[in-house]
Amino acid sequence: MTIATVDPATGRTLATFPALDAQGVEERLRLAAETFERYRTTAFDHRSELLRRAADKLTADREEVARTLVTEMGKPLAQARAEADKCAKSMRWFADHAPGLLADQIPEDADVTDSGAASVRVRFRPLGPVLAVMPWNFPLWQVIRAAAPALMAGDVLLLKHASNVPRTAMYLQELFSEAGYEPGCFQTLLISSGQVADVIRDDRVAAVTLTGSEGAGQAVATVAGEQLKKCVLELGGSDPFLVLPSADVAAAAQVAVRARVQNNGQSCIAAKRFIVHEEVFDAFTRAFVDGMRALRVGDPMQEHTDVGPLATEQGRTDLEEQVEDARGKGARVLCGGQRPPEQTEGWYYEPTVITDIDPAMRLHHEECFGPVATLYRVPDLAAAIALANDTPYGLSSNAWTRDPGEQEVLARDLQAGGVFFNGMTASHPAFPFGGVKRSGYGRELDGLGIREFTNPTTLWYAAE
Repeated sequence: MTIATVDPATGRTLATFPALDAQGVEERLRLAAETFERYRTTAFDHRSELLRRAADKLTADREEVARTLVTEMGKPLAQARAEADKCAKSMRWFADHAPGLLADQIPEDADVTDSGAASVRVRFRPLGPVLAVMPWNFPLWQVIRAAAPALMAGDVLLLKHASNVPRTAMYLQELFSEAGYEPGCFQTLLISSGQVADVIRDDRVAAVTLTGSEGAGQAVATVAGEQLKKCVLELGGSDPFLVLPSADVAAAAQVAVRARVQNNGQSCIAAKRFIVHEEVFDAFTRAFVDGMRALRVGDPMQEHTDVGPLATEQGRTDLEEQVEDARGKGARVLCGGQRPPEQTEGWYYEPTVITDIDPAMRLHHEECFGPVATLYRVPDLAAAIALANDTPYGLSSNAWTRDPGEQEVLARDLQAGGVFFNGMTASHPAFPFGGVKRSGYGRELDGLGIREFTNPTTLWYAAE
């Protein structure tokens, strides 16, 4: 089997790589287990120094890395540079904050006395080699947000990246190696999806983290569950973007465009369903549609491009089928809804707004992974919340209102792992990230994320 880099802007194969065979996988698993026994005892100062070196190298490699991202999955060059910058920033954040996040916890004196101990503490010890199964849409960031906390916790990482971003996957291994990590601390496995289950089953793998589709999450969770191994899943999303009468409608529409088409619309936390109160529906719709029409679609290597191609031909086909299903059942396409006629190569699709959506349409209940927005009119706050929650997913949400009472109701009732008021969903290393329902379970980032792959160990010392 070979793994290929195919340029989404042209459909041309740029490079191919052989997949690892069983012996190659075995060698990497053995090295990971051996390295963990040494690395788990290293001091935080040493781990922080290594991670800062990796961040510095990534910063130095920024332009080259950004161009690799563009040619492998098609995001605009400016967004690829921003992704590299975000990764370096987050690596430095975990290098600075991990010692405090993983510091021993000391229970209350009264509880220690009541237990009959002289002292008690909780220590967060590393688990072992962690398998990270990662997607192509943010091929640097998804890996770094798993790797940086895991390495700071004393774990080592095995990366199974998406098969269409092999050069990014190999760069990541090189990045950590050249920063001074032992070769077994971070290893890329160029393997097929069919080989993942055997890696999870291997006794040397302690846990698994996956960012990807609902189907991939089910497959990984099934195998991990059979082996009684910890897993964290960040899966799909169909995030709502609510606009209520007290909102700054012009600002909401401007942000809505960016929130829908970031990363060419291929983001789990992109706003996808725009739920607008009838009092401001017409004003928002005009501004939103005008903003989507004004986007520049084209070569992602060009600085002025807003929206590049979809990452895969199948991804565009899936998007077209969803749109045609809705159109055929009575939905109205307000803009877009087709391939750009001027783009004869690559996997482009026009920024699209569709309204008059009903539950019989696939777009109502499926995640839409591309620059297509569904637009709904609602009569009041209760209807907005009910529609926002009428989805199998619960990753994040956006709510535009300046009414404190409405904000409290939304914070209480929206079924999501995050509620972003008067702004666009974004991840930050200091805030926990993850979802509910079919968007997965567990958390990444912040203290909650860094502790996911540790063993919180109670140390109880008897009174003498």
